Amino acid sequence: MTGPFLRRLLLLALSFAAAPGAAPLRAQTPVVVELFTSQGCASCPPADALLAELAERPDVIALSLHVDYWDYLGWRDQFARPEHTLRQKAYRDVAGARSLFTPQMVVQGREQLVGSRRDKVLAAVAAESRRPPGARVTLRAADGALEVAVAPPEGGGPRACVIWAAAYDNPPPVAIGAGENAGRVAVYRNVVRSWMRLGSWNGAEPRVFRAPVPMGAEGVAVLVQEGEAGPILGAAKLDF
Repeated sequence: MTGPFLRRLLLLALSFAAAPGAAPLRAQTPVVVELFTSQGCASCPPADALLAELAERPDVIALSLHVDYWDYLGWRDQFARPEHTLRQKAYRDVAGARSLFTPQMVVQGREQLVGSRRDKVLAAVAAESRRPPGARVTLRAADGALEVAVAPPEGGGPRACVIWAAAYDNPPPVAIGAGENAGRVAVYRNVVRSWMRLGSWNGAEPRVFRAPVPMGAEGVAVLVQEGEAGPILGAAKLDF
């Protein structure tokens, strides 16, 4: 049965889809920046600092995805997840690149950049912020569940989309005891602890998704992405 809040979400999604000439609300369609990083990578700290700066901006959803392929150097990154490496590989394949590298930032699923190149990253964020959104995302947590409504913009056609939910937190500083960053105390923001696929969406009709609120998370971001690793059409986040 559809509850009152879900009905309101659907009405909001329908109004967004049907409103003629509606201007996009930039604060509600933020730019997603994914940083692929590792505690074992000597080049990553400047990119980690830049991501922390971006995390303070209301128009950006900044996510730190630690990869596991640096662990062989003698320091195991406790935030690394194999699924993060798989996501980076998916972006690599879309770009037609041959190898993985850190630090890498992916801006709105479109621009793949060296994560420490501040000027280029900020320019990419600015460019994506001017792009009309391809989907509207509304979410909230209620009664232990995450409730997500997605809707297309006016005139939006069918697209094969994936709805992702990324749970993140802000862990205490990490004293790195070995590897390329031995002796450094590292601070990380918006470290992704779980990456969930909520389902598929045809991109043409409003729809509501539900999922359990991730235990221990300090926030969750929901992304509407074209395909597995294509452009991000819309996103929203909720901090707990």
